[in-house]
Amino acid sequence: MTTGKDDNYFKDWKQREEIAEAMIPLLGRLYRDREVICTVFDRSLVQKSTIDILRAHRFARQIIDKELWVSDTAPILKAVAKLDLAPSRIDLAKLAIMVQEQKITDIDTFIAEQLAEINTGRAHQLSEARDVVLYGFGRIGRLVARILINQTGGGNKLRVRAAVVRKGSDDDLARRASLLRRDSVHGHFEGTIRIDEEENAIIANGNMIRIIYADAPDKIDYTQYGIKNAIVIDNTGKWRDREGLGRHLQSKGVSQVMLTAPGKGDIPNVVYGVNNGDIKAGETIFSAASCTTNAIVPVLKAVNDQFGVVSGHVETCHSYTNDQNLIDNYHNKNRRGRAAALNMVITETGAAKAVAKALPELAGKLTGNAIRVPTPNVSLAILNLTLEKGTSVEELNTYLRDISLNSQLQEQIDYTNSPDAVSSDMVGSRHAGIVDSLATIVEGNRCVLYVWYDNEYGYSHQVVRFVEEISGLKWKKFPR
Repeated sequence: MTTGKDDNYFKDWKQREEIAEAMIPLLGRLYRDREVICTVFDRSLVQKSTIDILRAHRFARQIIDKELWVSDTAPILKAVAKLDLAPSRIDLAKLAIMVQEQKITDIDTFIAEQLAEINTGRAHQLSEARDVVLYGFGRIGRLVARILINQTGGGNKLRVRAAVVRKGSDDDLARRASLLRRDSVHGHFEGTIRIDEEENAIIANGNMIRIIYADAPDKIDYTQYGIKNAIVIDNTGKWRDREGLGRHLQSKGVSQVMLTAPGKGDIPNVVYGVNNGDIKAGETIFSAASCTTNAIVPVLKAVNDQFGVVSGHVETCHSYTNDQNLIDNYHNKNRRGRAAALNMVITETGAAKAVAKALPELAGKLTGNAIRVPTPNVSLAILNLTLEKGTSVEELNTYLRDISLNSQLQEQIDYTNSPDAVSSDMVGSRHAGIVDSLATIVEGNRCVLYVWYDNEYGYSHQVVRFVEEISGLKWKKFPR
């Protein structure tokens, strides 16, 4: 037997579904035609399903402690769609809250005023698409490919043109395509994938990704494939110094190289959002540092800016990786030879020392260690810090929540207050790290912060953000 309340809940759900469905074509046209990315608290709504859109709105409860409905953001989206905008990122949730708080009745006029700076007509940030080559097609390489394909839009931004690998078998192409199509951690590829055997290429959502077989980075002529001025993303980790990575630049068609691991020597190690502004003009070789460094540096910067960091220890519980053994066998590093899926393995991490490359003011102040744990993805950094001034759990959490919502670090730092949050909930996070506010501990000037991070997908998004910047792609964000 149903009650009136049952009917009301179901009716409300169907209405919200209808609103979300109506938002999808507007979101798509804004993205494809104008390079405008609409978000809800920095969570992209582009190419999302009805349920994805509703879920993104529901997630707002974990950030602002109140409900946000599609009925709040849909009028904002309609007003945005009426304008002739230049490329940008527009947070519908923040604009909706401004409308509520300021009791705005004329939404069209309000939105036109807020976006006047970019209501200048359609434009492209790049004169032509920038070519990207993936050197290696493993965990990070394939996720970077997924992200770039998903963000292709009208085709005038970054285009992944090739992946360089060593040929593994006669059916190598089909196997590479299958690994891109299906992922045990991140699920199925969002779109369609087929292969072109004549061109030895994977066709993913219309993007032709040539699979090039090579044994060395300096023996490829990319121009014969129509590739020019390319950024090579080296995700093999085999070469980490300037001499080794510089070999990529000896191949025709390459202009810049990015390493998805900590670089050695004088290679700039960049944590996007923190020290990307320090890159010297004319630099051609970069490192995107490590996943752990990307997770902890933004939070450390935020805490140091407000409270000052005297000293601290970073402990990471890191998911196992390919460099560990599945079962016990010889390994050239201590403990990593033991079965990864059966053991917690104490090992070293260079993340604490690497912090100083992005935040020189913290040089010599941090120690670090790591424990590899039997999970395939999502890691946890525990920051045990002594601060220059005392604080409280409420003050520290409120500050970090505000940083995650309204700062230059909002793409890097996410925030959750879910009492049931566990590691699998963080799979697919686009942020470098997620502050688990309910785990925060403060005693005077000492604090312990727990920061989750998708060490694969979140890190891959940091890599793509960095590539976008050195390519000249940088979206203005609204509201200011």
